[in-house]
Amino acid sequence: MNSGLPVGWTIERVRALSGDPSAAALSFGRLVVVEVAGQGDYEPLRPDVILAFHELCLVRDDGEWFMGQLDDDGSVICWASYGSDLAEAIRSL
Repeated sequence: MNSGLPVGWTIERVRALSGDPSAAALSFGRLVVVEVAGQGDYEPLRPDVILAFHELCLVRDDGEWFMGQLDDDGSVICWASYGSDLAEAIRSL
């Protein structure tokens, strides 16, 4: 599943930067949404990468990394974009 990661990135590099040796790429067969600010509603995302760090996730949609939480049913609810730089998004964990 490393193929969706940015050039030069591997899951091992993600683990090293995050300090989470269990960080993993997840499959896309799940609901992924982002909260719409101020509206109490959700917008579906179409991720090309989902990275899990225990209960937290980073999801890339259209070049932007979104932070979210992995729910018990496997879905991911994101709350905000953390920009297009994976390293910066990981540092925000």
